Amino acid sequence: MAFRFTVATDAPSLFATLYATAKTIRGSGLPTGLIHLIDLRVSQINGCAYCIDMHSKEARHDGQSEQRIASLAEWERSDLFLPDERAAFAWAEVLTRAQHDRIDAAYRELQRHFNAEQIAQLTVTAAQINAWNRIGIAQHIEGTAVGMAA
Repeated sequence: MAFRFTVATDAPSLFATLYATAKTIRGSGLPTGLIHLIDLRVSQINGCAYCIDMHSKEARHDGQSEQRIASLAEWERSDLFLPDERAAFAWAEVLTRAQHDRIDAAYRELQRHFNAEQIAQLTVTAAQINAWNRIGIAQHIEGTAVGMAA
């Protein structure tokens, strides 16, 4: 693997802080399967190949079916996802894509399924995977696998 730089080596305290955030999210009480699917969906949007591979494996290991994993990119047109999952995916997408015109509607739908603490947790989940994706893309040299942990 070839890298421009690695955050883990070149800025270890920043890497440790971001890693600790990811670990805290995993222990937040949100369903682990939902976290994996949000991480995967945001990674698909951002085009981080390493993260797509890693989060697909994590989702599979957590019991997500191949069909759900394969259908995630088209979740809006699939009947494989529950209403709360759909609300969480919509929220992660409007945050990732900075779709200001859709944020109020996405938030109202999110409120139907999650309390304020869970919404805050979902927001940080989307923010941290976006950060990991950008790190992976930045440190990766075209044509090689990205090396970072999330």
